[in-house]
Amino acid sequence: MGPGSELASDIRLNTLLNESDRAKFQDAVMIRKILNTSKTIAIVGLSPNSARASHFVGTYLASEGYRVIPVNPRATEIFGEKAYPDLLSIPFAIDLVDVFRNPDECVDVAKQAVQIRAKAFWLQLRVVNFDAARIAEAGGLQVVMDRCVKMEHGRYTGSLHWVGMNTELISARRGQRYI
Repeated sequence: MGPGSELASDIRLNTLLNESDRAKFQDAVMIRKILNTSKTIAIVGLSPNSARASHFVGTYLASEGYRVIPVNPRATEIFGEKAYPDLLSIPFAIDLVDVFRNPDECVDVAKQAVQIRAKAFWLQLRVVNFDAARIAEAGGLQVVMDRCVKMEHGRYTGSLHWVGMNTELISARRGQRYI
């Protein structure tokens, strides 16, 4: 396809990354592994405001059985969980660090994710910082960048099909989970 001929539902339209960076930071096998093995997710920038995307994603993840830990220095509690000012303040293990912050703030978050020995570092849709990704990778973390964890979870559990989204997955079975 030439420029401008992409389909409106083409999943590549939702990313700022080029093809080679998509292959590295949006690998379907890695994403499914992260979603399957993570139990505790720290959301950096989780807002108590239900109109914010981070709140919606956190609510969804909690409803899907993940333990969601708020990281927000201006909050005391979200979803019944104590909110922490930063990752270093969390006194227990974190599997996945999901980042809802400006790209400029991601390097410090990546350094903290490495320090707490998280297993994965996820920069949300439209959050792109290659330095943060390099720091997390060098620290042994799996890295996803410029993808929404809620959308990816829904993509592989089949729930995005229910609202007519093209997930680029084809199955003849209704409600099949791909994770």
